[in-house]
Amino acid sequence: MWVKILIVSVLLLIVYNLFRALFFMIKGPGNSEAMAKSLTYRVALSLALFILLVILFATGLIQPHGIS
Repeated sequence: MWVKILIVSVLLLIVYNLFRALFFMIKGPGNSEAMAKSLTYRVALSLALFILLVILFATGLIQPHGIS
């Protein structure tokens, strides 16, 4: 159960940083550094989530479901 909570919380953080970057983009050109920082966090979190999913799959904590 804790694995699902961790995955969902990381996904929510990714979406939060995406919308935060959108806010800075709409706000104006003076916030390009903050926008780039938010997008950097989003990419880093996405990469971390991918690595986490690979590790969880390799250790057997999550199982893939077949299409039926």
